[in-house]
Amino acid sequence: MARVVGLGGVFLKVFDQDAWRDWYRRVLGIKFDDWGSASFPHPDIGFAVISPFAVATEYFDPSTASFMINLIVDDMDGALANIRAAGVEPLGAEDNDYGRFAWLLDPAGVKVELWQPLDTPAPA
Repeated sequence: MARVVGLGGVFLKVFDQDAWRDWYRRVLGIKFDDWGSASFPHPDIGFAVISPFAVATEYFDPSTASFMINLIVDDMDGALANIRAAGVEPLGAEDNDYGRFAWLLDPAGVKVELWQPLDTPAPA
């Protein structure tokens, strides 16, 4: 039987594609190809999740978008230092049973969650 095996991508509408890509390049170090997309091999750490949230959730705040992007990082301290050096102040950060997390808003107002997983396998 055919089945979904991971996250295939995040697609969103933005007013200024070049400025949006520049922000992700400058703040998070993401490299974009000639087509304007960024591709990532399946990471050796973490796992991809698709999960619904209640309409009334405040977890995506302060964004008003109906979705959030989660990106895996391999060094949260280094990522946060790079983000601050790019002039962006994270919304917050925390450690919990799943690893280390930090949040920021991109230029389109989308909340971006950074995740440094613990060295544990994905939940079953």
